[in-house]
Amino acid sequence: MLDTLDAAAVRRWCASGLAAMRRHQGEIDDLNVYPVPDGDTGTNLVLTLTSAQQALAMDLDTLPEDGHTPHGHALRLMARGALLGARGNSGVILSQILRGFADALAATPAVRGRQLAAALADAATAAYGAVARPVEGTLLSVVAAAARAADQADSDDLRVVARAAAGGAARALARTTEQLPALARAGVVDAGGRGLCVLLDALVEVITGESPQQPAPAPPTVRPPATAVRETGSPEYAYEVQFLLEAGAEAVARLRAELDALGDSLVIVGDGGDGGGTWNVHVHVNDVGGAIEAGVVAGRPHRISVTRFADQVAPAPPPPTLRPDGRAAVVVAAGAGIAELFGAEGATVVPGNPSTGELLDAIRATGAARVVVLPNDPNTQSVASAAAKEAHRLGVKVSVVPTRSPVQALAALAVRDPGRRFEDDVIAMAEAAGACRYAEVCHASREALTVAGPCRPGDVLALVEGEVHLIGADLLDTCTAVVDRMLGGGGELVTLLCGADAPAGLADRVREHVARAWPFVEVQAYEGGQPHYPLLLGVE
Repeated sequence: MLDTLDAAAVRRWCASGLAAMRRHQGEIDDLNVYPVPDGDTGTNLVLTLTSAQQALAMDLDTLPEDGHTPHGHALRLMARGALLGARGNSGVILSQILRGFADALAATPAVRGRQLAAALADAATAAYGAVARPVEGTLLSVVAAAARAADQADSDDLRVVARAAAGGAARALARTTEQLPALARAGVVDAGGRGLCVLLDALVEVITGESPQQPAPAPPTVRPPATAVRETGSPEYAYEVQFLLEAGAEAVARLRAELDALGDSLVIVGDGGDGGGTWNVHVHVNDVGGAIEAGVVAGRPHRISVTRFADQVAPAPPPPTLRPDGRAAVVVAAGAGIAELFGAEGATVVPGNPSTGELLDAIRATGAARVVVLPNDPNTQSVASAAAKEAHRLGVKVSVVPTRSPVQALAALAVRDPGRRFEDDVIAMAEAAGACRYAEVCHASREALTVAGPCRPGDVLALVEGEVHLIGADLLDTCTAVVDRMLGGGGELVTLLCGADAPAGLADRVREHVARAWPFVEVQAYEGGQPHYPLLLGVE
């Protein structure tokens, strides 16, 4: 049990939180408000925390600066890694929670109960500040409740306050279905809030030493591919960890068993006998933090090096020199056909569901001093805003046009004019995107109660501006019905993007229907290749 939160505890919290999030990843992914097959909050939180842990693992030898304590420095590294790896709204908000937490404790000599409560209050403030229009019944409500419960505990005992915070978060999570009608209709609690509860439970475990009574089984995870040629071992492990270790033979024997369970290509050689000595440790793993922590438990590791195989294929080229008068557009695209359309418009394309760091890299790679970003997904808008803030620090002016669908981005790119002032051009693009109404057609992935009535798995759903408007049994009939509904409000141009799973001839059948029912409306159809949605459509 801990009386104060030190740097080693911060590292254990990050590692334990990531492991717990992986165990609950599938459960959190399934907490999806809409019955569409792309709920990924759990995956986004895992990727965000993975980046946080990697930031900690890569900077073990970095000394604190600017008067920060060792635990404050570790928290800053964790928050920075989470920010650059943040994916989705939940990932961005979590990174801001960690930033507020780190800022509050950066120079605090000792972290006890009241200091933890104050840090949670700052974390809640930072989370609310990251959202333009805060909504209760979400991750925000859960972190605010955790902070209030911690404050009401009114104790210097770190364990008492940590337990109070986790308990307050759990109670707030249960109330999210009462606060947000969409959650009540779907019969689920907020996914991001559930993820925060998992992370706070991990903090309680680190502080108190009490493990959960019934840990959830770990779902299968997809490991990132390692593209470099390595000397030995399976390609399923992405990192090489090496360090020198001062330890006894018995401790090394235990370390050997632990590292063998974590990865492969394990080699431990040294001059130590029963009394101790120096050992050279080498292993390939995915869990970098776990491998290093095992070394810390065994003895005193030093000269630690971590190599990511994917980074060894070829050194990344330096970012191009910034062009003061240069302009560029960065667009997020899920689907090969959509990416090709945006590329033809001269835009830099980033694959769907990017992290903050990936968007920032794309912005920098343009070499332009003025960049417009089109996120094309409500869940990516906060990631784009975070990347824009980071780019501003590098001297790049970035404006985010809040496109919620690729059809809106196509409308925005069509009116770009390099002859206009950048600010005026951004306004024109935003107006064009806003004038394009959008819809999505997909198959229901589960039973749910929507504003259009109940649906069952396999039903065809038509969502207009993100809300379910139609529920049907036939894909073509539902597609033509939603086109009619949208054109009933006016329109001169219909844009169709057919998905990867769209049946052959779907666009032609919809085009024929529009020609009969709406003879003065133009139709443009493209193979988008997007997953999950057989048809995306826009009306201008």
